[in-house]
Formats: sequence, C-alpha cells, structure tokens
Amino acid sequence: MVELRVPKLNNNDTEYLVVEWLVPDGAEVGEDEPVVVVETSKAAEELQAGAPGVLRHGVGAGAWCRPDEVIATIGAPDAAPPGAGARASAARHAPEEAGPLVTAPAQALIDELGLTLEQVRRLGVGVVRRADVERLAATHAPAAQPSAAPSVAAHLPADIDTSAGVERPEDGGMRRLGGNGGVRPEGGGERRELTRVQRAVARTVALSHRTVPAAYLAVRMDLGPALDHARDRTKEIRRPVGLAELFVQAVAALHATFPLFFATPGDTHATLSGEADIGVTLDLGNGLYVPVIRDAAARTLKEIAATLMRHRLAATSGEFKEADLTGANFVVTLHTEGGVVLAIPFVFPGTACALAVTTPHDGTLADIGLAYDHRLINGRDAALFMGALKASVEGLR
Repeated sequence: MVELRVPKLNNNDTEYLVVEWLVPDGAEVGEDEPVVVVETSKAAEELQAGAPGVLRHGVGAGAWCRPDEVIATIGAPDAAPPGAGARASAARHAPEEAGPLVTAPAQALIDELGLTLEQVRRLGVGVVRRADVERLAATHAPAAQPSAAPSVAAHLPADIDTSAGVERPEDGGMRRLGGNGGVRPEGGGERRELTRVQRAVARTVALSHRTVPAAYLAVRMDLGPALDHARDRTKEIRRPVGLAELFVQAVAALHATFPLFFATPGDTHATLSGEADIGVTLDLGNGLYVPVIRDAAARTLKEIAATLMRHRLAATSGEFKEADLTGANFVVTLHTEGGVVLAIPFVFPGTACALAVTTPHDGTLADIGLAYDHRLINGRDAALFMGALKASVEGLR
C-alpha cells in the first residue's frame, strides 16, 4: 500500500484546502495520474497518485490538510486508508450545534460585523472563509444606510501585484463558530464582489503595510540603448525581448554584489539567498500574478525570454503551478501602460525590494523606482544599487 501525502507546497502556509477529488473513491489510477486538487494561498495544485492501484480517499473535499499528512492510499481494493474509520466516525458524531469551522480572518470579520451564529449557519458551508462572511453581509446590508466601513477595493493601489489565494488563517488554525449580535449595515451603492485574486492582493498589501518599514528611491535612466538592444536580441534569439527581460537579467547580475537586496528579513538577522529568484508581475486581464524566474543570474537572455513567454501564456488563463508563483526573493513590477511616469510598489512580505519599471516618457528617459525594506537597506546602499543598475542598463549595446 502506498500513502498519498501532501507535499510542502510553499513556505507561507501551514495548511492547505482539499478542493476536489479528480478520481472517485475506489477507482483504479495510474502512477502519474492527477487524483486531487489541493489549494494553497497562491494557487491550485494537482497531486499525482505516485503509484498504480486502487485509490482510497482519506479525507473529503473541503477538508484542511497539513504538509506530509496522509490524505489517501493506493493499493488493493480491500485496503482502507489509516484512520479513515476514525475520521468518518468523528464526522458522523460531531455535534451539529457546534457550528461550522471558521478561519481566523472570517471570525475577525464576523466579530466586526456582529453577525449571529444562526446567520452564519445559513451559509450552509462546512468551512467559513472571509469571502463567505462578506457575501452574507452583502445579503443582509440595508441599502438605505451609509457604509460603516470602506470597501477593501478602495485600498488597492493601481500598481499592486500578487498571486491568487484562498482565505487562510494567518496562524494556520481554525475554530468553531461562536458569538452573536446584529449585522452592521453597509452602504447603498453598487457592490462589486472582489475576485479571489483581488482578495489575496488586499491581504498581502495589508500585511506589507503592517510589517514592512519601506522606503523609496527613483533614478532617471536613458532606456534608448536598452530598447535598441531588445529589438536586436529579439531578432537574434527569436524570442520576445523587452524591458522586463532586460531588467530581470540586469537585476539578477547584481545579486553577488548586493546580497541584502535579495535577502529574507528577520527580527534580528537577514537570511541570504544563494541565488537570484526574480518575480515579475503580470496582469493580462485575469488577475495579477507574480511568477518566478529561478536562478536568473545563471540564465541566458533567451532562457529568461522563453520563461517569461510561458508565464504570460499561463497568466491569460490563470493556470499556474504552485512552483511558478512561490520563492521570489526580488520582485520586478511592470508599469508599462502608456502615460505611467512613476510607480511606487509595495514590498512583498518575505522580500526586501520591489523594482518599478516604467516606459520612457521624455524621449528615451524613464524613472525607475526601488521600494526597499529600510531595516535591511539604507538610502546610501539603495542609491549604490540603483547606480549600478543604471550603468548596466544604459551600457547595453
């Protein structure tokens, strides 16, 4: 008998959500056959069986699971997953009055709005997430009364970029619903439900603004040589090369000289990275994503261009793998829409810097900005980094 265990999918989450079983319980599967979809705070990941045989579910869709937890077995038709009987018994005998499981962010909103246990139970879901509570509040909000709190969307700057996510308790835990009270009324204007990606954006921005003491510095660069170089290389390597590809390569080349710019901040120390894993923001109409180009300093421009092309294709449908969206230690944010002359990105939690790339607005001149964690990097070092980047980009021939 082979156990199907949940792999460690990223460093930010302690629990994942079993979204859907792709193969019914008791069905035969192949070794490489995807059998279940597990969702993290950034993406959905299909897990393969890992061995041929008969699949036996150990948990149901909608259950939370931890890394290395056994969620199924593959073996003989009469094999049963360890603990399945106990889980089923516990599920059958769980007291209905205990209420559904509630994530910590959902409970915080329940408390804020003063929702009752009965109101939340009417949602009819086994696991209550913040989006469920927002939907419930919208249903009960009197249209004639003023809004008690601004919409999350009101706090989303236009240049924010992040990956998709599901509602996650920050400490990885959940608890049974309790408490009571009334509904706090919301406004009478048109309500627009935020997408899953937008909700992930809002959570990431809030965490960044709470925890990262960021500073900002912009340097004017002449991008004329870089644009000429991009056109020449596009013809040469037969891959689309633009400012994104050139800045990824130039930033990655500075990793050895400026290691703190690629470090993970801590309370009393910084954890240095052995390579430059560069995240690049993409928004092609289906949400904002930050796929990662791993060990970018070791890649040729052709390899960087090919990787970004694959990421752009994935961004059109949102079909990213978890591995595509995690592990960045430096982020390049793209603001190449016409008329954008200055952009101030937020610093992604767990990273030290975010570089804002804009297109030229005065001939071939553009203002390229760096947002940085002031705990690790001071203004002088930021100026030295941007000076070195300017020399590299303007020196392209």
